[in-house]
Amino acid sequence: MGKEFDAQLDDADTLADVFEVVKAVVLKDTGKSRGGLMLGIADLGNHPRGFLGGFFTVGSNVIVMNKNPLRRIRETRPELYKPYAFFVLLHEYIHSLEYLDEKLVVSKVYERTRDSLGKDHPSTRMAADISGFLKDLVYPEVAWKPDNERIELVEGFDRSSVPYIN
Repeated sequence: MGKEFDAQLDDADTLADVFEVVKAVVLKDTGKSRGGLMLGIADLGNHPRGFLGGFFTVGSNVIVMNKNPLRRIRETRPELYKPYAFFVLLHEYIHSLEYLDEKLVVSKVYERTRDSLGKDHPSTRMAADISGFLKDLVYPEVAWKPDNERIELVEGFDRSSVPYIN
């Protein structure tokens, strides 16, 4: 269980690569997919008692990830960067497939990670209970809301949905 997708996630070099694994997991498990998505990275703030990993706005084609947890996890536990990115991208991708109920999405994220990566994989543990990872995701003792909510788009995201002409 989980060897195929675990190896693909290990081989991923970029957030775009991680997203390709996310899409493959969802397609295999549900038969559903959605193309034409973009990924934006933005400063969505920091709060020591919780965090916002990302969001998807209904009716849009952009998943936005908070750059602060991405930066923090690289500083504290770099080996968790890809599992964390997988967890957040899977959550927001499921929202993009028109699942709007947050409790249902949380449940689906846990099921997908457990079934595709195994119950002991860090992504699955994050999906089961993110609170154990907060110290690696948020900056302690400082909270802020960004002045600038500029979104930087990630190049090459959702590349398997884009046909290329040579």
